[in-house]
Amino acid sequence: MNQQNVVLIILESFSKEYIGFYNNGKGYTPFLDSLMRQSLVFENAFANGKKSIEGIPAVLAGIPSLMDNPYLTSIYGSNQFKGIGTLLSEKNYNCSFYHGGINGTMGFDAFTKLAGFNHYYGRTEYNNENDFDGNWGIYDEPFYHYFVQQLNKEKTPFCAAFFSLSSHHPYSIPTKLKGNFPKGTLEIHESIGYADYALRKFFSEAAKTNWFSNTLFIITSDHTSISEIPFYQGKVGSYAIPLVFYKGDKSLQGKSKTTVQQIDVMPSILDQVNYNAPYFAYGNSVFDSLANHYAINYNNGIYQYLQADFSLFFDGERATEFYNYKNDSLLSNNLSAKNISPKSTMEKNLKAFLQNYNHSLIHNKMSVTATKK
Repeated sequence: MNQQNVVLIILESFSKEYIGFYNNGKGYTPFLDSLMRQSLVFENAFANGKKSIEGIPAVLAGIPSLMDNPYLTSIYGSNQFKGIGTLLSEKNYNCSFYHGGINGTMGFDAFTKLAGFNHYYGRTEYNNENDFDGNWGIYDEPFYHYFVQQLNKEKTPFCAAFFSLSSHHPYSIPTKLKGNFPKGTLEIHESIGYADYALRKFFSEAAKTNWFSNTLFIITSDHTSISEIPFYQGKVGSYAIPLVFYKGDKSLQGKSKTTVQQIDVMPSILDQVNYNAPYFAYGNSVFDSLANHYAINYNNGIYQYLQADFSLFFDGERATEFYNYKNDSLLSNNLSAKNISPKSTMEKNLKAFLQNYNHSLIHNKMSVTATKK
């Protein structure tokens, strides 16, 4: 293993729609846009769910919530598994999770402990109510500063996950910064500008540390949010999120059109640090050119399977809809009745995934125990 540090940043409610890099420069994230030009950016990344309580397990442990109840609150929530924190802790990483919200929010403190994060830093640990936003927790900018200060105390290598909150409804902006960011056309846009500003401040401060150049940064989102562009309001676009890999030494750059998803984040991190032991994952490393890359999500009894240019909808028994969403972004031409080659393969792969998913959940087989040779 190469012992590089890992910093995983999960941006609250960051839809792909808000990011200028993805939308011909039309967006509210000037800093993130500039960082993405020096990063490996995935242009077809998708969330596995619609809620934070679904996004966090997907990103930190590779577990999607493909059922009516989120995994965390389902009957399988007590299953044994090894998240990214557990796997890296076993390799002498120091693992910590940061969220400026009220401790206990959505059970994140309990879940991240199960996922192997030895330390949880929330509003309680921050211990300065002057930076409380009046609703959810500590504003992003001061909490990022706290994040850097804590990482400076960590023994390397470390793995730290940071979940922002200022772009959550009601989208509070610190009084001293009101009027500094474009109001935009949706109520969330101004807070996206503030969240991007806070991210800029974090990178500016982190770049001055001795651990920055040996750190892999991953930036993604927990889920999407309100939208005004028709594609992003639809069945495909409403799951479209950013996925960015940035290295402090700028050695990882480019664009990829590969279809990827939140449950690919953990295997990708393990790939980049040259993790050298068996592990269980539902997703694949985005760096594995031989893997079958796709994205899957679930809503109201219907599974959606995305791959390359196509979107397939499955009701548990048969494919009900099939679209070339790249040519038909509003999904107006259902091709399910036509014999198109990717359709049967995608349906077969989806059934195989669901069979494995259901079996491993029901029988509590979501981990791998290494055997001695």
